Amino acid sequence: MRVLGIDPGFGRVGWAILEGNRSKQAVIDFGCLETSPTDSLNVRLEEIYDHVLELIDKYGPEEAAVEDIFFFKNQKTVIGVGQARGVILLAIVKKKVACYNYTPLEIKQAITGFGQAEKKQVQFMVKNLLKLKEVPKQDDAADAIACGLAHMFMDKRLK
Repeated sequence: MRVLGIDPGFGRVGWAILEGNRSKQAVIDFGCLETSPTDSLNVRLEEIYDHVLELIDKYGPEEAAVEDIFFFKNQKTVIGVGQARGVILLAIVKKKVACYNYTPLEIKQAITGFGQAEKKQVQFMVKNLLKLKEVPKQDDAADAIACGLAHMFMDKRLK
C-alpha cells in the first residue's frame, strides 16, 4: 500500500509518501511546501491545491491520511489552516484517492502508545520505526510521516 501523509497548514504543509503495511513500512519521500506570506489568500490556497495534485500524480498513492485540526489558541490561524485543509481534501477527492482523517491524539497513540506524547517523542519513534539516520529537519514533514504511519498501523485492512 502506498500512502500520502499530510500535516495541513497554511504557511507550511508537511507531506510524506510511505509504502508498506502494518508490519513493515518504508518512507519513499517527504517534504514541506511553504507558501509566501506576501501572497494573497487565494494564491496560497491554489498553490497548496496544485502541490497536492502534483504529489498524487508523481507518487500514485492509493490512500491518504490527513491530520485533523484539533485546537488552536489563535482563531485567525485556525481559519487559515481550515481553509488549507479544505483544498487539500478537495485535491485528494478530485484524484479519487481514499482519504482518512486522524486526530493528533490518535496519531500520537498509534506511534508512541501514548496519546499525550510530546512532539520530540513522536519524532524519535518516527526515526526509529523507519530506521532513518536522523529526524526529518522540518517538523511538518515529520508530522506528515507520523500521520501516514498511524494510518498504516490503524487500518485493519493492512495486514
